[in-house]
Amino acid sequence: MKGEIQEQYEYMKKVQEINSAKTLKYSIYTMGCQLNENDSEKISGMLEEMGYSKTEDLSISDLVIFNTCCVRENAEDKLFGKIGEMKKQKEKNNTIIAIGGCMMQEEHIVEKLHKSYPFVDIIFGTHTLHKLPEDIYKILVKRKRIDDIMDIDGEVYEGLPIKRNDDIKASVTIMYGCNNFCSYCIVPYVRGRERSRKPEDILNEIKELAKEGYKEITLLGQNVNSYDGGNGYKFSDLLYDVNKIDGIQRIRFVSPHPKDFTDDVIRAIATCDKICKIVHLPLQSGSSNVLKVMNRKYTKEQYLELAKKMQEQIPGIVFSTDIIVGFPGETEEDFEDTLDVVRKIKFEQVYMFIYSRRVGTPADKMENQIPDEIKHKRFDKLKELVESQIEDNNKKYVGTIQKVLVEGKSKNNPNMLTGRTDTNKVVNFEGDEKLIHKIIDLKIVSEHMWYLKGELL
Repeated sequence: MKGEIQEQYEYMKKVQEINSAKTLKYSIYTMGCQLNENDSEKISGMLEEMGYSKTEDLSISDLVIFNTCCVRENAEDKLFGKIGEMKKQKEKNNTIIAIGGCMMQEEHIVEKLHKSYPFVDIIFGTHTLHKLPEDIYKILVKRKRIDDIMDIDGEVYEGLPIKRNDDIKASVTIMYGCNNFCSYCIVPYVRGRERSRKPEDILNEIKELAKEGYKEITLLGQNVNSYDGGNGYKFSDLLYDVNKIDGIQRIRFVSPHPKDFTDDVIRAIATCDKICKIVHLPLQSGSSNVLKVMNRKYTKEQYLELAKKMQEQIPGIVFSTDIIVGFPGETEEDFEDTLDVVRKIKFEQVYMFIYSRRVGTPADKMENQIPDEIKHKRFDKLKELVESQIEDNNKKYVGTIQKVLVEGKSKNNPNMLTGRTDTNKVVNFEGDEKLIHKIIDLKIVSEHMWYLKGELL
């Protein structure tokens, strides 16, 4: 594998030589989750090694890359709309267009690209991202369309360059793929089976980030708590080891699976001082009947018991979650079970989704699909409940002292600084720009719907 990455560095060098007399720009349009964002950072790293510089303006780009996600149905419409917009630019500027990511592992999507968008230059899959330099070199030399997709599970490749989007917070992928096969989810089919990175590679990457001044690390995986570093090395061991790294002050992780949330991981969260005390615990549905059809492998009662155990063992723990509304066969009683869990847990954040059919998943073939009108009514009801809880959740912060990682100026008010608490609450406050990138104590003086207001002590 080292040889293959070395070969790609040679291609990076060749492309840089071809482009040496030019000033070339690239753009990346990223769809989907934090794993996709992390992949885009690797793509940026490779492109900058090849002599391209980044721009947010697609119209002046010499190379445009779409990094796709296929979790939601409207992602396809977004992608094809964007590609359609690129046709004139392609004709005018001879822009290289590359499309990668999860959607390219779906046969019907690739067929549509071939048929309706023949001007696309490169199609690459989730397992061949590392070969992008070779693909770009071949396009520059031969100008012949390239499909670089593998259907088998890919290897774990180390040593790719990476250009981070942030200079204080970084995401580090610890594993790829998923073995769970939830009936609504396409991820195992497009990302493959679980493959874990070696502990030493993960820890070395984080140590380098610490040297560069990064203070917050998010460990990424489709199911992080099934991480297997070999020789009995588990996710909890990784948490303890990351917690020891000097310079790193905050540790987050997404996404764990409730069925794999073992006691050793709970102990690690409780005892490691750097692990943030907000845990993302995907619910998906509060109905045991629906959870069974979803193939989630836990019941409503088991989920509530797990949350209770964590609350008892981890002082100050709060939860965020994912919820799908309108899964096939979901009755009003099933939906009420979801509302019941939300009322009991009082989640700090809820990522709500209306169920959308994904070709290739068992749920897509189920006959008892819920009408859109009912899905939207249930979604609105859930949203109303969640938003009614936000004020209560926010009130408990008022008057407290919170440690806040200052991220920069507020986007809505450049006279204010903004940062986040350990529990991921946005805090806006007045302060000197010298505080940016520091963790400071702030007194929370008021709460607002989507942020807290703080004051320096």
